[in-house]
Formats: sequence, structure tokens, C-alpha cells
Amino acid sequence: MRNKLTILALAGAFATTPTLAQDLTISITNLTHGSYFTPFLVAAHASGNHIFQLGTTASTNLQAMAEGGDISGLSADMAAVNADSVANPAGGLLAPGATTTFDLTHSATNDHLSLTAMILPTNDGFVGADSLSIPTAAGTYRYQLNAYDAGTEANDEIINGGGAPGVAGVPADPGGQNGTGATGVTTAETNAHVHIHRGVLGDSDESAGVSDLNSSVHRWLNPVAQLVITVN
Repeated sequence: MRNKLTILALAGAFATTPTLAQDLTISITNLTHGSYFTPFLVAAHASGNHIFQLGTTASTNLQAMAEGGDISGLSADMAAVNADSVANPAGGLLAPGATTTFDLTHSATNDHLSLTAMILPTNDGFVGADSLSIPTAAGTYRYQLNAYDAGTEANDEIINGGGAPGVAGVPADPGGQNGTGATGVTTAETNAHVHIHRGVLGDSDESAGVSDLNSSVHRWLNPVAQLVITVN
């Protein structure tokens, strides 16, 4: 009887032990020459959850982020699964070459990390990481992040102030180095799933041509960002 009571007492102690939290310091650096990142959403969540997944159709909330930089819907998605999140850590756009650094405390069950932000100027391009396993040992860990295409809008490369989901066009070039009067690179998107972004075409014509993007400023090769996670 005494042994049984001891086992029950131990079981109760383990059941009431609080879940330990882990403190992270996270840095994100924009590696592009002339592209900007809209406000980031960074979330620690359980392994079965995702902000986006390659090869799948973009959710409505992912589309809103990729086409217009709106992270409110994705933030709500993460809140619904009890994720530990940080929204807009840079306090606005993250410029080329700039770094934002912030702290994130996550519970033991939220052991995977996802993040995303729109790339400007693009139609529906975004930088992201999908469900990275968060290291548990103290130290510094570096990751290279790719650019992705949401597959929801044709990459016409026409800057027209667009940005609402389903409305064609690039919202803006924050760097102000774009052209005008483009006829458009394409009118169709052949891959309607989330995929690696092929990059922008651009041209050197400031008042016509096929693209409003500057081929000497806005083009990139992957990776487009660096993620550094420091486990404290």
C-alpha cells in the first residue's frame, strides 16, 4: 500500500510540474540588394502547424500576406493554435542589408519555428521558413532563407498600388528605384501552388518596357535572408 501511495504521489507531482519555457534571441538579416521585407510574423508552434507549406495551395491568409504584406490573418491562425509569436519585430519594413533582433520565449510544446514576410517589390513573393525544429542546446544557429511564390497572382511586375488579394499588380517599390509604364511580364501563373520564387525579370527602361522593376536593383538569387537563432 505504501508503494502504491508513493507512485501516485510521484505521478501527481509530474502532472503539476509547469512546462518549462525557453528563451531565444532571433536575428533576421535582409540579404538582397534592393528589395524590402514587409513586417514579419515569427511564431513558435507545435510540429503539426504551419504558416505555409511548399507544394500546397496558399491559404487565404497567406495570400493576403504575400500579395499585400498583411500578417493579421496569419497572426490569428497562430494564436488559434496557442503559438508563441512576435509580429513586426523590425517596427516596419526591413531594408536591404538591415537586421532586426528580438527575443522570443516559447513553451516546450511549441518546439518548431515558422516565419514569413512579403518581399517588395513583387506581386506575391515572400521570404519564409516552414516549421524549423528549434534547437534545445545553448548556442547560436544560422539558417539561410529562400524566397517563395504564393502562386496566387501572375508576376506581371507592374507597380500600380495593388495589394488587395486577387488584385493584380505590385503595391510599391519602397526604395523608389522603379520605372513606370510597363506592359507586364506575364498575365498568367502556371504554378498555382506555393513554390520557390524564380526571381524578378525587370528591365532597364524607366518609362516603358515589360517591367516596372529595375533589373540592376531588384533582381536576386536565393538565399534572400539569414536567420540566426541563439538559444540562451
